Amino acid sequence: MFSVDLHAHTRFFHGVPRLGRAFDPVGVRMLARMAKHRGLDGVVTTNHDYYREFDLGDGSVTILPGIEVTTTRGHALVVGPNPPARTVPGGLTPKETVEMAHERGCAAIIAHPYRNSTVREADADFDAIEVNGKGTDPTRWVEQLAENRGLPLVGGSDAHYPFEVGRAYTEVEADELTPESLAAAIRDGRVQPRVDHSPSQRLLRRAYKVIHGRKGWLSRPELKPPGLGTPPGEEEQAPPPQETDEVESRRP
Repeated sequence: MFSVDLHAHTRFFHGVPRLGRAFDPVGVRMLARMAKHRGLDGVVTTNHDYYREFDLGDGSVTILPGIEVTTTRGHALVVGPNPPARTVPGGLTPKETVEMAHERGCAAIIAHPYRNSTVREADADFDAIEVNGKGTDPTRWVEQLAENRGLPLVGGSDAHYPFEVGRAYTEVEADELTPESLAAAIRDGRVQPRVDHSPSQRLLRRAYKVIHGRKGWLSRPELKPPGLGTPPGEEEQAPPPQETDEVESRRP
């Protein structure tokens, strides 16, 4: 069993691409140090729309390849042995992203499904759904979405700064930790998300919700508990809804 943060960024200067690229080798070392401090076995670098190979050389923490693709409907993670070096933001649909991932031997994951995204609604054969460390998507919503789609859950911190590494991660059932074994474990469902629920993280997640809420990036699910509703073929016999004061008083 291995503990891996599936969603982390080495580039902290998002508005200055040249400066960010120069900082990447420093950023990945900072991610690795924090991952080691948190007791993780590996970190996947999932920078926005580009992949760059990193070799720390010391073997203390495994740096695994990945990319966060900006699809036409939001973000998706591509994790595995051969992610693309670059993708054009908004250039691929979710379905095209999944097909590209699978052609390259990678797993495709729906990232933060309820933050600035409608990827969750796309007709695409994703391999897993992310429990995101920022906490903008309540876990119960993501769990219900995964159940509805029949997909496993994974965890990723979505770290944009080193101190955020490991606030959510994935336990991976595998004999060895390689890009190939990681992708296979995700596709097979041999994964479990883990989330840090410490007081400091709960406070930080509330702050993220406020920030992203003000940006208008947060959406709510339309979840229907399984087993409810009118049975098929009985629509014509269903009684009309009763609009009484008692019914109205029970509505939230």
